Amino acid sequence: MLGICRGRRKFLAALLSLLCIPAITWIYLFSGSFEDGKPVSLSPLESQAHSPRYTASSQRERESLEVRMREVEEENRALRRQLSLAQGRAPAHRRGNHSKTYSMEEGTGDSENLRAGIVAGNSSECGQQPVVEKCETIHVAIVCAGYNASRDVVTLVKSVLFHRRNPLHFHLIADSIAEQILATLFQTWMVPAVRVDFYNADELKSEVSWIPNKHYSGIYGLMKLVLTKTLPANLERVIVLDTDITFATDIAELWAVFHKFKGQQVLGLVENQSDWYLGNLWKNHRPWPALGRGYNTGVILLLLDKLRKMKWEQMWRLTAERELMGMLSTSLADQDIFNAVIKQNPFLVYQLPCFWNVQLSDHTRSEQCYRDVSDLKVIHWNSPKKLRVKNKHVEFFRNLYLTFLEYDGNLLRRELFGCPSEADVNSENLQKQLSELDEDDLCYEFRRERFTVHRTHLYFLHYEYEPVADSTDVTLVAQLSMDRLQMLEAICKHWEGPISLALYLSDAEAQQFLRYAQGSEVLMSRHNVGYHIVYKEGQFYPVNLLRNVAMKHISTPYMFLSDIDFLPMYGLYEYLRKSVIQLDLANTKKAMIVPAFETLRYRLSFPKSKAELLSMLDMGTLFTFRYHVWTKGHAPTNFAKWRTATTPYRVEWEADFEPYVVVRRDCPEYDRRFVGFGWNKVAHIMELDVQEYEFIVLPNAYMIHMPHAPSFDITKFRSNKQYRICLKTLKEEFQQDMSRRYGFAALKYLTAENNS
Repeated sequence: MLGICRGRRKFLAALLSLLCIPAITWIYLFSGSFEDGKPVSLSPLESQAHSPRYTASSQRERESLEVRMREVEEENRALRRQLSLAQGRAPAHRRGNHSKTYSMEEGTGDSENLRAGIVAGNSSECGQQPVVEKCETIHVAIVCAGYNASRDVVTLVKSVLFHRRNPLHFHLIADSIAEQILATLFQTWMVPAVRVDFYNADELKSEVSWIPNKHYSGIYGLMKLVLTKTLPANLERVIVLDTDITFATDIAELWAVFHKFKGQQVLGLVENQSDWYLGNLWKNHRPWPALGRGYNTGVILLLLDKLRKMKWEQMWRLTAERELMGMLSTSLADQDIFNAVIKQNPFLVYQLPCFWNVQLSDHTRSEQCYRDVSDLKVIHWNSPKKLRVKNKHVEFFRNLYLTFLEYDGNLLRRELFGCPSEADVNSENLQKQLSELDEDDLCYEFRRERFTVHRTHLYFLHYEYEPVADSTDVTLVAQLSMDRLQMLEAICKHWEGPISLALYLSDAEAQQFLRYAQGSEVLMSRHNVGYHIVYKEGQFYPVNLLRNVAMKHISTPYMFLSDIDFLPMYGLYEYLRKSVIQLDLANTKKAMIVPAFETLRYRLSFPKSKAELLSMLDMGTLFTFRYHVWTKGHAPTNFAKWRTATTPYRVEWEADFEPYVVVRRDCPEYDRRFVGFGWNKVAHIMELDVQEYEFIVLPNAYMIHMPHAPSFDITKFRSNKQYRICLKTLKEEFQQDMSRRYGFAALKYLTAENNS
């Protein structure tokens, strides 16, 4: 008790001294600044210029006063250090619920100080420059491989973009799959002041493949070890993040911590929050060597320039080789090797505050490192169970994660005011095209849609495809929105070949789709279906853009251009592959037509043969497609001839013809000016015709349209006169463009339109 009382007296004495000495100093200075009741300048230069009583004696007094002021400032600094030490020695029961009190100098400090000093860009010391400049670029490195990790990166990036106030440069070490997905995503996201560079992870495999690794991250979990060699030689520092990270603050705060590194500190890491490296989790548990609890490598600050000078490559390789002789393999991938190096070289580490990497793994002790969840800055879902981990605040963490998961990424396309952005040719061209449009035009919104860049996430789910040996493979291509999702399982049961789908969804709907797909045995059993998310933007359904996205990302030489509300006949996939050979599609410009029928019944006993379909047609259970509302769309198919045909037959193009066809993958794209309802397929078939494609009807193929509620776009078409006027205007402009591009060959379309 006596020791505690003495400690309290010292603490109070230090506090009183800290408060009183500056007050006395300023009273002395203030009183000395007046002569004869008038203020006197403390500046010698100003006194020389304005006071005739300036003498050598007063100059000496002035210098003496400045010396005394410096002494007082030194005493103040010493007292602050003493006060800090006194707080550090305070008894545990006086610290609230903290198991340990950290200071900023120890790298584990107070979040309020961090926000006040770093977010504002100023420290408490007068005259010190901001730690992070307003437009300073922050560099972030992420290792990413595969489809699932690519989805995780998007959520991480959203959380970073949401809070950021600085330009960002992402360095993505990615395999070919992740690079294709993320390159397209960032290109179509078009976020200002964001640069993305890719580094081929597959080329780095040889650097780490000699290390046996039992962690679920596989070989890619070791690639953070070679960042000094992989990233540009002129890059001095970088923040390295795992894909399962969520930010709850501006990443500039973390970037600012680099300025606290001293001496040979080159790694900024948070202490591991489980007992893994203490080796007491289970009987015979034998972890890699680590300093105390070890460090988690989900968030790392790397001083690349100093690491290179220290010969980091040689350092970690020698350590790994030595430890593997006894350990045989790593259990936690790169983290084991980082910790083994640190065990031998503790001076390398600057310990970050635990709130920069709150780890939600099994056996975690993260709850002991923070007072309140509002203080947290980075959440790390470092468990294979991810959102199912046990933690008393897991609902808060899960809600924060889900907020960014479903957050509209289009809202993150905001400029950083006052920071110049690198010239983006695509963005400049887009702005030029938009500026040329007349905003007073009644069809302005239709025209604008043609130039809208929709954020696109390719291969949202795992995709596998193995080419067939005879090069006759056909991919079914279609597009859909959330209200047609129920058709997917039925189509997968009818079509066993590869499928490419473009889904028009919001961020929240994309997550609903993900949960739907993961809960479907039918969809999860199919790996040859490519799901490409095109995120919602604007007021029209971009039907032809969706078709183009789905067409562009097929893996087969041929494609069946269908719609999501059609079910192909059983066995159509194999029948089309045989027809490709029979009609020599590889060497001729042909479009094979699959005749379209429809039913008005929601429950249909699907015909298993052409004979059964003809019987249902005669009974009135089935009809030729759109016979009662849009006969011209499929009349040239010549259904009367199809009834008795046994061999393929050729038909001629007619106005408004819009059949469903099988073509080579090099066929022209759909015209993007047509959105919503009307003329979107008609224009495409017209372009196939002007390019001299032959239209061949397949005698034993069919597809059936299933009934559903009318789409929002067809409702607008029917109820909005201006909608119909604009569609007619766009159709006329398309025909004029055809005449300019194809000349005399396109004149027949104008004639056909006038006669129809």
